[in-house]
Amino acid sequence: MILVTGGTGLVGSHLLVHLCLQNERIRAIYRTESSLEKVKNVFFSYTDDATLFEKIIWFQADITDVPAMIPAFLDVKQVYHCAAFISFNPKDYREMRKVNIHGTAIMVNLAIDAKVEKFCYVSSIAAVGESLTNDLITEETEWNKELDNSGYSITKFGAEMEVWRASQEGVPVILVNPGVILGSGFGDSGSGKLFSQVYQGFPFFTEGITGFVSVKDVVKAMILLMNGTTANERFILVSENKSFKEVLFA
Repeated sequence: MILVTGGTGLVGSHLLVHLCLQNERIRAIYRTESSLEKVKNVFFSYTDDATLFEKIIWFQADITDVPAMIPAFLDVKQVYHCAAFISFNPKDYREMRKVNIHGTAIMVNLAIDAKVEKFCYVSSIAAVGESLTNDLITEETEWNKELDNSGYSITKFGAEMEVWRASQEGVPVILVNPGVILGSGFGDSGSGKLFSQVYQGFPFFTEGITGFVSVKDVVKAMILLMNGTTANERFILVSENKSFKEVLFA
């Protein structure tokens, strides 16, 4: 059995499609019934086979609720932890700590107790350290707490520390650090919201260059790493480094 958190989000929904196409037994966490409609739309963007979506065992729970999450780990061999609270509003910092750090700590503890075979965590390039000398940023770039890091960056880095703890307690882990993820199905949130705002005539965008990657490339890399022998490593997932202007007005 494979457990997927954040199954109603951009990465999680596309991941579920790919896992279902491989005929895996899947249990996916969701919070509200309404969120499942977006996942169905993602499935139909891949195939007209309505039975594919029905292969998923949906489990309603909040990842920060320990008693509710315990049954979700029954017979689980692999965990894909995609759930996260994404915001760059300082007012959301407390909620981000609750979901991203505390929620991940709960997932790690339950994975250790369940003796899962492998644990994949979807982090972000926001959790990778910044170069003070404009050198190339790699998986080995060290986190600098002295920089003016966003609350989101801090909580994703904190979540990574929890995942590394799992590796020290016998659970092999994979961490992926995607750039800005582009994909269909979620025009009202995440990167999709940027394109929706531009389409509606919003005239502003941030300066600078960042890494972009397709959601399909992200989930394919995750599955490949989880099914391979590689363990206890992190991987930056970026296809191209571009400015927002180049991407939004391409």
